[in-house]
Amino acid sequence: MRRARLLLAALALTLSAGAASGQTTMRWLSQSQQASTQFPVETAAMERMTAADGVRIERSEFQTLGLNMADALRLVRAGTFDIVSTQVGLAARDDPFLEGIDLIGVSTDMGELRIAVNAYREAFNARIEQRFGARVLAIWPFGPQVFFCNQPIRTLDDLRGMKVRSFTASMSALLERLGATPVTLAFPEVYPALQRGLATCGITSPTSANTGKWPEVTTHLMPLSVSGSVQAHLVNLAWWNRLPPAQREALTAQFRRMEDELWQLASVTNEDATACSIGLPSCLRQAHGAYNMTLVQVSEADKARLRRISEEVIVSEWAQRCARGYPSCAQVWNDTVGRARGVAIR
Repeated sequence: MRRARLLLAALALTLSAGAASGQTTMRWLSQSQQASTQFPVETAAMERMTAADGVRIERSEFQTLGLNMADALRLVRAGTFDIVSTQVGLAARDDPFLEGIDLIGVSTDMGELRIAVNAYREAFNARIEQRFGARVLAIWPFGPQVFFCNQPIRTLDDLRGMKVRSFTASMSALLERLGATPVTLAFPEVYPALQRGLATCGITSPTSANTGKWPEVTTHLMPLSVSGSVQAHLVNLAWWNRLPPAQREALTAQFRRMEDELWQLASVTNEDATACSIGLPSCLRQAHGAYNMTLVQVSEADKARLRRISEEVIVSEWAQRCARGYPSCAQVWNDTVGRARGVAIR
């Protein structure tokens, strides 16, 4: 926390100095807060940019401004902010094509997910440029999206009849197929919903759940990863194109470095968060609290069931939604993510 305060103070000094020297101003809307494990990585990237790349950064947060991440694409398209970071599943409400980067059950670990992201990156960026006048600078995951429940569960069958927090359309389709009732909730709303019984389970990454104190209101953790909760940093294209080519190249390199660091962070922190949530001695207790949840062993039958539902229901249902606004949707997906992951929309 002390390091974070010092870093923010340094950034503030950089902003005031930049104003006097005529540096490029970058209005950056972040989803990261000091409690987030991503916060040090993102702010360190900002520090490097202000030091080396000729920009001064005006940093804001969705939460402190009372803005919804689902509106991120509209905010960057309008030029309200130059850079925004957002959860792709929420932003995909404006265009289902975007959700194709991380459909439920297609990529069930970080290695598979990175293959899918890299396969889809070019098409993903082209769609965002066309529809929203923005460019993708970084794509990264929160980590494996797993189940936290306040009632005992042993298999996916036990979710039948339960109310489960969802945050993407394809996640809701999975839950409905399992006989559960999807409940769409923003992350800050999940803890009180679990506490009051308005939701029985929630899906999120182990580190997000732990830092959000979900283990205080849940008892069972099923580490069956249904997706990776892909995030993106986006830049207003008109603002970006006004920058000198050398500055664009330097900033692109900084965002690529930040992206690599966030992928590494997702693997390391989620392993530790799981250990801490279930009370293992390996818990480092630096970023995560120690709890004593029950770890549910994931069966091969449930893994196979998730894959089957993904292939038979999720990708085809998504393709139908996507085709309403983009008739070539299925073909583009088959040629990118589908080919990379061995899944085809028929």
